Amino acid sequence: MKEIDFFGVFLSPFLLWGILAFVLLQLLRGLLGRTGLYAHVWHRPLFDLSLYLIILALLVYVARRLSL
Repeated sequence: MKEIDFFGVFLSPFLLWGILAFVLLQLLRGLLGRTGLYAHVWHRPLFDLSLYLIILALLVYVARRLSL
């Protein structure tokens, strides 16, 4: 995917995927908090970072597969 022109500023698609992954992480964190699944997590910040990286990797993978 090429750079995105945002009012004359070229942005990497990776930045947009990162922002989308962060929004999805926040939604998933709310769901995990309401269901009580965070009680089974040993190190919550490390778990959240890992979950963010998994979501980001899935977004990049799906975006690349759809552009082929």
